[in-house]
Amino acid sequence: MSTAGVTFGLDHIVILVSDLDRAIADYRALGFNIFPGGEHPGRGTHNALVVFQDGAYLELIAFKSAVPGFRWWHVYETDGEGFVDFALLPSDVDAAVIAARSRGAEVGDPENGGRARPDGVAVAWRNARPPTSDIPFLCFDVTPRNLRVPEGKARDHANGVTGVARLTVAVADVAASLKRYEAYLGIAPTRTTIDVDPLAIELVQASPERLAKRGEGPIAMTLRADRARQLDRTIAHGAEITLAPG
Repeated sequence: MSTAGVTFGLDHIVILVSDLDRAIADYRALGFNIFPGGEHPGRGTHNALVVFQDGAYLELIAFKSAVPGFRWWHVYETDGEGFVDFALLPSDVDAAVIAARSRGAEVGDPENGGRARPDGVAVAWRNARPPTSDIPFLCFDVTPRNLRVPEGKARDHANGVTGVARLTVAVADVAASLKRYEAYLGIAPTRTTIDVDPLAIELVQASPERLAKRGEGPIAMTLRADRARQLDRTIAHGAEITLAPG
């Protein structure tokens, strides 16, 4: 998807887990290939990746220590494991921020981020975050993308999954969120769906209970695979994941 010369694609979806080693074992049991990610200096987290043929990935992330004030930590303390965030990949993060602000969207300045891989390779990126969690943050590679997101056989999965087809996002006010998406990305949503090819982002009204426990954010995901299947939410560590053909 392109707007004002900036293109966007799905970068990754974040699944917060309590024990990373246990989550890696469970996702392998579900038929996913797992790539150890490493540690985030100064953030108190470490991760592992499930990378798909379309270039997007799932990030399994766990806290190694408490991080008060960080929204993801608050969600974990309040409601435990599960989806917590997602990111889009812009072709130019600075241009994306300037364009979004010109349309009236609120978004923070791009900030440096990074990860130390288990093999010692340092990976660097820049993030830009909106003030609300109904819309995704932006993640832009500084080091070559294949250092952060592995290629080749790392993207092959025994369960036949090739990519993300749909992400359902629970929001406090669907109409208000649609307007934020339009300003943020520069596209007119279709009813309650925002198309970021090949991903469809579907907005649904969040329940008061959901908002109290986890706030706005991803609530369910559909992955492209060779056959239909509903994954066990317990083994998926709180994530509602459906596999569907096509």
